[in-house]
Amino acid sequence: MSLLLAMFGFSLAMSITPGPVNMVIISSGVNYGFVRTLPFVTGATIGFTLLLAAIGLGLYQVIEIYPQLLRYVAITGSIYVAYIGYQTAVAPTDHAGIERIQEPRFYQGFLLQWLNPKAWVACLSGVAIFSSSDNHSNLLTFTLIYFLVCYISLSIWAIAGDRASLLLGSQYRRKVFNRSMGSLLIICATYLLYSQAFTD
Repeated sequence: MSLLLAMFGFSLAMSITPGPVNMVIISSGVNYGFVRTLPFVTGATIGFTLLLAAIGLGLYQVIEIYPQLLRYVAITGSIYVAYIGYQTAVAPTDHAGIERIQEPRFYQGFLLQWLNPKAWVACLSGVAIFSSSDNHSNLLTFTLIYFLVCYISLSIWAIAGDRASLLLGSQYRRKVFNRSMGSLLIICATYLLYSQAFTD
């Protein structure tokens, strides 16, 4: 029971805390509502748990042999996060514009997790703590728990965005919100890119 609680606590701490994926979700919730954000939430959850399983089943050893691989992923991910930040910042706020632009899709949520440095850190840390090379039962349990916790946590962010849209009723407020969230994503991506590309 203590192991299950530890897995749950770790999953919740890593899933509910702010990160690039959560920021995209709350922004999508504000602009498109909970239902239209759900495909992105589903893609992000499945993408993360498959990354977790892949690392636990052998990708961890590949990274130990080729540690530079993680740096390249982080650089690519940072660029992708910056692109999403730009898209968020310039997103239309009028009703016609919102209907014309597609909300974040399933594949974008999936891809973002595989390019998200926070997701890689969470997976590597979780596998190191809760998995063993000679017994995959703990990895399976951890992956199932993480899937449920991650899906619920990301859904909460989508609901929060949906509810926040009531407070951001005017077009001007939504524009300020979108630019703020987009700027935060770009700042986060710039910091990650700098830390990976220009520091040892």
